[in-house]
Amino acid sequence: MKWLFFFCLLSIQASAQNTCDILIENGKIIDGSGNNWYYGSVAISNGKIVGIGRELDYKGKKTIDAKGLIIAPGFIDVHTHLEGDEDKDPRATSFILDGVTTCITGNCGSSNIDIAKYLHWIDSLKLSINVASLAGHNDIRKKVMGRANRDASVSEMLQMEQLMDKAMRDGAVGLSTGLIYIPGTYTKTPEIVSLAKIAAKYDGVYASHMRDEGDSVTQAIEEALTIGREAKIPVEISHFKLSGQQNWGRSKETVGMIEAARKAGIEVTIDQYPYTASSTSISTLIPDDVLADGQDSIKARLQRPEIRKYVTKSMLERLKKRKLKHFSYAVVAYYQPDTSYNGKSIEQINLMKGRKHKAKVETETVMDIMMNGGASAVFHGMGEEDVKRIMQYPFNMFASDATIRVLNAGMPHPRGYGTNARVLAKYVREEKVLSLEEAIRRMTSLPAQKFQLKDRGLLREGFAADIVVFNDQDVQDMSTFEKPHAYSKGFRYVIVNGVVTVDEEKHTGARAGKSLYGAGKKQ
Repeated sequence: MKWLFFFCLLSIQASAQNTCDILIENGKIIDGSGNNWYYGSVAISNGKIVGIGRELDYKGKKTIDAKGLIIAPGFIDVHTHLEGDEDKDPRATSFILDGVTTCITGNCGSSNIDIAKYLHWIDSLKLSINVASLAGHNDIRKKVMGRANRDASVSEMLQMEQLMDKAMRDGAVGLSTGLIYIPGTYTKTPEIVSLAKIAAKYDGVYASHMRDEGDSVTQAIEEALTIGREAKIPVEISHFKLSGQQNWGRSKETVGMIEAARKAGIEVTIDQYPYTASSTSISTLIPDDVLADGQDSIKARLQRPEIRKYVTKSMLERLKKRKLKHFSYAVVAYYQPDTSYNGKSIEQINLMKGRKHKAKVETETVMDIMMNGGASAVFHGMGEEDVKRIMQYPFNMFASDATIRVLNAGMPHPRGYGTNARVLAKYVREEKVLSLEEAIRRMTSLPAQKFQLKDRGLLREGFAADIVVFNDQDVQDMSTFEKPHAYSKGFRYVIVNGVVTVDEEKHTGARAGKSLYGAGKKQ
């Protein structure tokens, strides 16, 4: 009888040990490594994966039947711009319903200066997604020397280095630059190398919106590689593309440069959004020297006839290179002074204002917009074949280059709603540009490795339970340029840090995301 008693006691203990918070069963597991899918289950307890495999002896307090569905790690978006929009929708619905569980923000040289304060605020706000941040060069430079168009002095350089050092010790995952934006465009390479060396000291990454993504793209790539080489830092080239019709087809050359750099020992990777249009400020149409020293200075310059003539000449030369007759490729996404501009091209706005249908007059319309504070815009100007060729490069990640979207606000780029769903639907299922397993690797383990998110990006025991469960036959991006405000379809369940955040394609309201810190943070 004693033997029977102890046997029963051991059975009860074993049963208790095999209880988990969530059990996802009967699904096709794609673990993020790039390996083939296999049938299996995943057990989750206390925010971690505690079991994974074909035969699991677990009983879940909540069970998700994933029959016919894919079980994958939560997607990591390596290039986002959350700053200032986090509390507009802390549920981060546009990201969560596209399968994203972690965002890297602070890109293109734009970030919070006080990284410690920012990440603490993220934790207090309680988003539905995890957040890591780069330290933005443009904001560091502005903090020290404003929008001045000159080299930094020795003392200013020291101040910038101190800010960079503090940012890395506070948990930044690296340094970002935006070299087409003010004041980054005024910065010479050695200044960036100096700050990149500090990021490298703390095992950070150098992520760059390069100086040019069009006619001078190869020189811009070489600058990014030079910074990586001299600072001995891993390089991430953001939203890798070819802008302007005159540059279509050059991806053979630019991708080749990345391949050659890796063979030469430079740890360089790239990211991409799967669209043929970009999105940024309308100010990028204006020559850099006109944009120095703030909005008051810009407005004052644009009131001078000789400056307006100079801007018109510059813009028309750019249009001619694109082999276009009008500024139809530039579409306003959001213009605060007059929202009737939203969704209309510069050509259309010019006609709406009753002006002559001439490109020269359209430049005046752009300058008028800039005098009133500028606007965000979508720029149509990339080739589909380049998008596909870049996509096939194995060390390329997918990124939205977006913030948290608010429904019906402006006419934003659809990438903010549908980047991952578009890759899985259009480029995996329909056009077979790459396999499902490879696409998942690019969305999960590759970005986790690059940004050293050590317990993310793979389905492994002991890793954080960031998981997406989706139907690869039904997943679909619904957002379009004409009707951008639409959430992706097909992501049935999304789990963040072990908490079900999407249940049957509906946001549960859960906000279990947290701040993720770089290697320089002393825990």
